[in-house]
Formats: sequence, C-alpha cells, structure tokens
Amino acid sequence: MSTRIQNIADQIALHGRQRPTHIALIQGDRSLDYRSLDQAVQSRAAWLQMRGLAPGSVVGLALKDTIEHVLMIFAVARAGCIVLPVDCRWKTFEKQAVSKHFGASLVMVEPGQAFEGQACQETDGGWLDAVRNARPVAPFPDGDRGLVMSLSSGTTGRPKGPLLSHQRLISRFYTQWADLGFGSRERYVNATPLYFGGGRTFTLSILYAGGTVVLCPPPYAPEELVGEVARTQGSLLFLVPTLLRRLLDFDAETLAPLRRLRTLVSSGSALAAEERVQIREKICPNFYEYYASTEGGGISVLTPADQLRYMDSVGRPAFGVEVAVVDERHEPVPAGAIGRIRYRSNGMAEGFYGDAEASAEVFRDGWFYPGDLGAMNEEGYLFLKGRAKDMIIRGGVNIYPQEIEAVLTGHPAVQEAAVVGWPSRQFNEEIAAFVIPKEPVDPGALIALCRDALAPYKVPREIFFVREFPRNSIGKVLKAELAGQLTPI
Repeated sequence: MSTRIQNIADQIALHGRQRPTHIALIQGDRSLDYRSLDQAVQSRAAWLQMRGLAPGSVVGLALKDTIEHVLMIFAVARAGCIVLPVDCRWKTFEKQAVSKHFGASLVMVEPGQAFEGQACQETDGGWLDAVRNARPVAPFPDGDRGLVMSLSSGTTGRPKGPLLSHQRLISRFYTQWADLGFGSRERYVNATPLYFGGGRTFTLSILYAGGTVVLCPPPYAPEELVGEVARTQGSLLFLVPTLLRRLLDFDAETLAPLRRLRTLVSSGSALAAEERVQIREKICPNFYEYYASTEGGGISVLTPADQLRYMDSVGRPAFGVEVAVVDERHEPVPAGAIGRIRYRSNGMAEGFYGDAEASAEVFRDGWFYPGDLGAMNEEGYLFLKGRAKDMIIRGGVNIYPQEIEAVLTGHPAVQEAAVVGWPSRQFNEEIAAFVIPKEPVDPGALIALCRDALAPYKVPREIFFVREFPRNSIGKVLKAELAGQLTPI
C-alpha cells in the first residue's frame, strides 16, 4: 500500500479538528480560527472543482493582501492545482503576459479587475454565494504534485517560474522552524505582499505549524506597523532592508513594541555591518538576517551572536542546506577565496516551469547557482561579494561592488551606496558610486575614505549624490538603471 504524500492543506484540516478555536488569521477587526479556516479552504477548493479545474491546472491569484488571498492559496493547493502569483498592482498587459506564458486556466481577481484575453473570476458577493453552496465533486488529491510557481520580482524579459512541489515547500518550512523561530506558539506579523516569496512562504509556514498570522499589508507608515505589532501582540516580524532603514529614524519610545519581538527577520538584500548594529540596538536585539533566493529558498542565517563575531558575513548555511563556493570549472575553491556560490537542499526547485533552457543556466548537477559571488571561511561563515553580473572588470581585474559599498556606508553621513561599472575606453570599466546622503558631505571626503581602506584600483572615479535609488517592488536597487545614466568615458 503506497503512503499518501501530504498536501499542505491536509495540515489545515488537522488543525481544524485538533485546535479548532485557535486563531489562525487576523486582519484589522476580522479574525478566523482554524475550524473556520479549514471550512473556507474546502469550500473554495470544491468551487474550483465545480468550475472544472483538474489537478495540475494553473490558477493565477491577482488578489490584494487579504485573508481571502490566503484562503485561495490553500484552496488551490487543496484542489491539487498550481498557484501562479500575479501581482494585482501590475498593468493589464503584464497580467496578460504572465498568465498566458504559464498557461493559467483561471485567474482570481478583485471585483472589477477582470482583464481581457484570460478567464477571470472576480471575488465578489455573487462568487462568495457560489462558494458557500459548493460541494466537492471528487476526493481532494494528495501532495505528490506541483504547488506554486515561485516567481521572482519583476516581469521584464521572459518570465521564469521555479515550480515548487508540496514537499519542497514543506522542506523550506523546516528550515524556518529550525533557524528562525517560526512555530505554533508564534504570532507572525506579515508586513510584505503575499505575491512575494518571503511574505507568502512565511505566512504558509506559520499556518502549517498551527500559529497565528497577522496581515498588515503595505502601504503603511512605519509607526502604523509598530502600532499593529503592539495591538496584536506580534512575536515575529519579517521586513526588507528598505523599511528597516526607515525605522532607524524613529525614537526609542516609538520603536519600543518591536524590542519585545522574539524574532525580527530581514531578507532580500544584505545589510551593512553598521546597519546591523543599529538595528539590534535601536529596533530589536533578536535580529536575524536570512540570505535566500526565490528559486532555492533559504541559504544561510546570521544570528545575533554571529553578528558580533563576523559583522560582514551572511551567516552559516541554514538547516538542511549544503553551500559551496566554486570556480568557473565548478570546482570548490579554498577557504577565503572568492567564487560562485551554489547550494542544494530539499527545498530547492528542480528547475523553471516549462523552460529547460533557462533551467540549464542556473540548475546544474543538483545544485542551484543564485548568481552571487562569495567566500566561505574555515568555520563555514559565508561572505557575499556581490552579484556576478554586477562585478566590475577594470583593466582585467575583478572588483566586487559590495566591498566598496561597505566602506562608503561606514561613513556617518552616508545612508546608502550603490557601486556600478562605468564604461571606459581605457580600462573597459571604471567605478562609479551613487550615494544617498544623510547629511551634506564632501565627495572628496568619501573618495579619501576609499583610498584609505581600499586598493587604488578599487577607488571610485566619481561620487554621484542622489535622493533615492530606482528599486524593484521589494526594495532591491536596480543597478542597471543607475549604470544607464552614465556616459562612456
């Protein structure tokens, strides 16, 4: 007799029987216990069946960051279908392109947001009436199948969707429980969009464990987020670096509720060493940095204790994850040497959905290559050296922007820095540094700082002051746009 492979919605059904009155979801004045959560998931899954969605069908979710969005993620899973995240903030042509590319059978949309060229279902009152009357037309399937297309941010170029199965997503949960404190006793405040991998996966992880999720979607003022953490007695919070930097501008009294968090997690891009110190001292001492990728999940974890030892590291490999640094021949490099980071785990996608060519570029021999350069010391601590595509080659010498950015952000007048290659006829590339200042500062002083700390060939040719950086929707700096402002020299 074969063993049933668990569908992630099976666990919600179990919670519905064994902890029925425990609060699962909170948003504003509305809350949902696990009994109600399970019933809502099953009725929506039954509706999908009645709509003719067979297991394996792709269902787009172009919904706002609401309880309904969470219900539909589990309902699609319950019905054995595949979740296709579709950001409801995209333009119509973006939604059309992504849903067509991945062959969506249906896209769930907000009332009044249906778009042409695609079967859409508005989540309005009439739909809710149909859901309440829906009954399963077939047994719900197990989890031996794909579950979610974990799209990375942005839709430029050819969309790529690493497909995660139920079991691979559950493996990511294990890492979060072991290393980040996610669990049944926690109240996780989700302050990031459910469209993105971090906010979505952390929310599912907590509900799978039987904890409570508080939905506090953007936009909000930082003090409003702090107030929601206090109101709901949140114990766990995930924020991207951009928002953490904004919080640092507030006084200790305003930030006091965050100091009581059991865990504050940051992911998305690396923070500077000095920023980590400020976050621990001003916001929350229980601050963890989580280096991860959309395609492969968690890579490494930097704990508060680790931050005191290796302030410029991204930590040691996460639970169940094997990390290596290799050369261009895919051979491991010595401790301390810079190379390409690769890793493998049971939570890693096996490739991009329906795209063997793109898969071959970053998935190799069971490893995933996230495109980052790094070095690992003899104790297993990983140090990022930048993106391979961002590496600057000046006169045949490899220069890693992150090293220069770390020096610049060490100056008290610098809020943030981004270093890019500047096309040069003489050296192929020169170094340009874009800086967001906290206060007026002489560019010569920053150049002098770099001369004192770096080899001469790593010193920026020029400092450009800007008020803000171009960013994608999760706050990552779009360096290509900065470089595009430069005229070859």
